[in-house]
Amino acid sequence: MSEIQPIKKKKKLVNNRRKSRELVMKSIYRGILNQFDINQIKKDIKDDPDYLKADEVFYGDLFDGVISHIDQLNDEISIFIDRPISKLSPIEHSILYIAVYELIYNASIPYRVAINEGVELAKTFGGVEGYKYINGVLDKVAEKRRPLEFSKN
Repeated sequence: MSEIQPIKKKKKLVNNRRKSRELVMKSIYRGILNQFDINQIKKDIKDDPDYLKADEVFYGDLFDGVISHIDQLNDEISIFIDRPISKLSPIEHSILYIAVYELIYNASIPYRVAINEGVELAKTFGGVEGYKYINGVLDKVAEKRRPLEFSKN
């Protein structure tokens, strides 16, 4: 009779997009405050303790996508906010960059996921009521940019 072997748990692959979004937010925040030195930001973010928990490829794609479309993102965000874009807090601005980028340029991410991730970042890193503001802006962007998907819900 053979001995019963304990079940070995497979090592979980690190694929945490939420952590990646947090790191992108931190990277963009740093860029807003210190003028963007993209190479230095990418180098320094690897020292963040959460970097090992993140999806490195997703981080890179999202950060590079936001940076390459930053002017278009500012134009889009400006349409839906109630103040000059320069008056946004750097945290709110960073979060809006990420979520608006996903709403416009990454149709593989459902609009509700993009909005929810933005709201969660705002709850964690933003001001007390900042998440409500983020939610309102992102709802308007989703309605404009994802009308078919938005109207189904």
